[in-house]
Parts: sequence; structure tokens; C-alpha cells
Amino acid sequence: MTAGAPGPLVTVTEFTDPACPWAWGSQPVFRLLGRTLGERARWRTVFAILFDEDEDPAPDPDAEARWYEGFIREVTVHTRAPYARRLNWLTRSSWPASRAAKAAEAQGPEVARRVLRRLRESTFAHGVPADTPDGIRAAVQGVPGLDEDRLLRELAAPESRDAVRADWAEARRPLPEVLDLQGPGPHPGRAKETGDHCRYALPTLLFDGPGGRVCVPGWRPLETYLDAVRTAAGERLALDPVQEPPAVALERWRSLTGPELALLCGESTPPPGAVRVETGHGPLWLHPDEPLRALVPGGGPQ
Repeated sequence: MTAGAPGPLVTVTEFTDPACPWAWGSQPVFRLLGRTLGERARWRTVFAILFDEDEDPAPDPDAEARWYEGFIREVTVHTRAPYARRLNWLTRSSWPASRAAKAAEAQGPEVARRVLRRLRESTFAHGVPADTPDGIRAAVQGVPGLDEDRLLRELAAPESRDAVRADWAEARRPLPEVLDLQGPGPHPGRAKETGDHCRYALPTLLFDGPGGRVCVPGWRPLETYLDAVRTAAGERLALDPVQEPPAVALERWRSLTGPELALLCGESTPPPGAVRVETGHGPLWLHPDEPLRALVPGGGPQ
């Protein structure tokens, strides 16, 4: 925000989890939405904890991983997002990655976005969820601007647990309109029952501004989010999507999926020098300065 400029017009609260395939598939739209809103929005990320610590371990972990692998592939029919050729295991808990992503916020929003992206890619590009400190260190190695040792210290500190516990509770106070939501589409976003609670479906965005609060849950197109911004802002804002050349987008984001190239750039061809990483569903394109992370099932780099 430049000196003397007015503050953000709306606050966007994103309920998410690093291991949620719908949240992963929504990244192209959310990236474009954030670029389009720019300084008119303050973006909060709330980690809703898809896989909690008190859940009973699966009697057959490999069968559970194969089931979730199939679920991811079903989701990508709609999102067209990449998925790992093999999911080596289902994340044992959402807490470690969520605590790491929350701790990264202390190092600035750009670093935090890049850390969260790497944590998503650990599951959806590499098939090795970052659910241990060693796995997290491997996943975030070489993130520009990141102090990795600081991140690991703050990940282990009580403050990160307290912050994610507050996120956990916030996600389990859904607005009444999503409790019995019925709607079209593959993922309308009705609140989910989790034990003794209901939580927002993932992803869900809340928009707060002078015009009030608007909740947009589930899988939605860009225009639905833009309309929600206008309602929350209380005015008919001109919100033309901000696209940019592939080379500029790759420099900004460090990695791009095929759907992101199409939506963020209006193109399907990656920029010269982009490094192609094969997945089970199309390539992931990396910035040439990004480390190639050939991860092994133990959670570390090969």
C-alpha cells in the first residue's frame, strides 16, 4: 500500500487446507482474483484442518491413499488441475503443513503465498504430503526470501499451534446460509459435518466491506467472486481481470499449471526457459531458478 493511499476496500477470507483438491483446483481463479483486486483487498487465509489429529488411523493406509487418489482424479475432471502420478500416502494430519503456512506469514505475504504453494505441490504434484518437519523442510527448500530455519523454529513453537487452533475454530462457525445449502454443480459448498461440529466447505471465500458480507462457498467461476466483491464493496466496481504475459506470470508465481497459464495469461504455451515437471494430468511449469524437488516417500529430497 502506498503512503497516503486509502486502505483496502474489502477483506477476503479464504478457508482452505493444503491437502484439499478443490482448493488446489481453485488456485487459477484465486490467483487471478487477487491480481485483479490488488490493493483494494486484504486477503486472509484461514486453515480449516481437513485431516485432524484426533482421527483414527486407517486400518489399511495404502487402500486409503488409493481412495483419496481416486477422489483427487474425480475432482480434476472439473478443475483440470495436475495430480501426482501416485499419492504415496494420505496426509497423516493437516496440522503440520497448516502450522508451517501460518508461521510463514510472519515473513511477509509473498513468502507466505509461496510456502503455501509449495505445500500444496508436495501433495498434488509430487505425491508426498508435507506432514512432518522433515517433509516441510524439503518442500519449502529454496523459496525466495524464506528463512527456512526460522520457519521450522516458529512451526514448532506454541504460537503456531494457537494460531491454527483459532483458524480451526473460526472455520467451524459457518454462516447459516451454508448449513443447508443446495445448489447446482459438482461442489456447491454446503458446510461439512465433522464430528460434533460443522465447518465451511473448502474452499470458501468470505467478502467483507461497506456493503456487508458475502459468502461464496465451493467451486465457482471468476465472475461469481467479482460480483461478490462488488456487493461487499457497496459499489459497482470496474473489475477487469488482470492478465499478463507468461514470462511475467512465471516470474511472479514461480510455478504455473496449464489452467493457470490459460486463465492468468490467456495462453497455453509456457515462456522460454520454463522447466516442465510431468504429473499424472498435464505438466507443472517451474521457474528456471526453482529447485527441482524429486521427493521420495520418506519425505526428503532425493
